[in-house]
Amino acid sequence: MKNKDENRRTGDLESGWIQTFSGGKFWPLDPRPEDVSMEDVAHSLSLMCRFLGHCKGFYSIAQHSVLVSDLVPPEDALWGLLHDASEAYLADVPSTIKPLLTNYKDIETKVELCIAERFNLPWPRPPSIKKADRILLATEARDLMAHEPVGWNLKEEPATITILPQSPEKAELMFLRRLVELSGFN
Repeated sequence: MKNKDENRRTGDLESGWIQTFSGGKFWPLDPRPEDVSMEDVAHSLSLMCRFLGHCKGFYSIAQHSVLVSDLVPPEDALWGLLHDASEAYLADVPSTIKPLLTNYKDIETKVELCIAERFNLPWPRPPSIKKADRILLATEARDLMAHEPVGWNLKEEPATITILPQSPEKAELMFLRRLVELSGFN
């Protein structure tokens, strides 16, 4: 069923919404919690490769998100799982490029706030998320890149885990199972 104000939302068919995996609509410039579907997020993130695909094998953002959720304290695990959920609606833009894109950070923050509201998550994110993301970045560099990274300025030591990339189907299932475990959403 359409929202009665769907035609008045920011952006129209030409400029505003994207069709999601489940067949729904999402307006990145006018995000609303009721439009966030975890089925869509899990599916999309499972099909997006980290590092723009510049790694030894396919390694999804969904798998990365599950691993971040495992590295943070239990009370922050849901935020860890959802820390990159906005990328399901905006794509994975390298952190070195984001500051150069006019208004991108503002758009990303609006979508992140929408996701936080959908799952009753505190804002801003807990500091443990950024630290776990950096630890995992060091681990990914060690396990997934062609050779030792040069000039990455990694601030954390790698985790003791070894990353074994999973198929998109398995990563999607891992993400959804972790979501149910942490939130009770089905």
